[in-house]
Amino acid sequence: MLKGISNLLTPQLLHVLQAMGHGDEISIVDGNYPGESAGPKLVRLDGHSATDALDAILSVMPLDTFVKDPAVGMDVVGEVPEPPPILADFEAIIKKHEPAMSLSVVKKPDFYPRANKAYAIVQTSEARLYGNIVLKKGVIFPA
Repeated sequence: MLKGISNLLTPQLLHVLQAMGHGDEISIVDGNYPGESAGPKLVRLDGHSATDALDAILSVMPLDTFVKDPAVGMDVVGEVPEPPPILADFEAIIKKHEPAMSLSVVKKPDFYPRANKAYAIVQTSEARLYGNIVLKKGVIFPA
């Protein structure tokens, strides 16, 4: 265990986050996502939600300030009266860590190729539908 570091940030996940460079992307996906067959490195966070994983990751990883959409979720397929609550939860976590940033959404056919090209995929046990997000890593500016 480390002081000030979430225990969701496993040694494997910390290695992935540190190894990623500026502009690399990481996908956090729900339990229904085909993570094993997607292609990139897979980090399993079984028993944890996508929102908890997002909160832990954003506690140590900056989002990219040089792009328009550094955090992208999957848009709902079909007509629904309102977006699924998990998208609002993602938005709140992003605002907590990066107040000037927000969540964007893309259509499902555009989300999967982007998520599958990420540096790594973090597979959670998230049971809520649309519990998937792609994050683009930013830079830490020297003080």
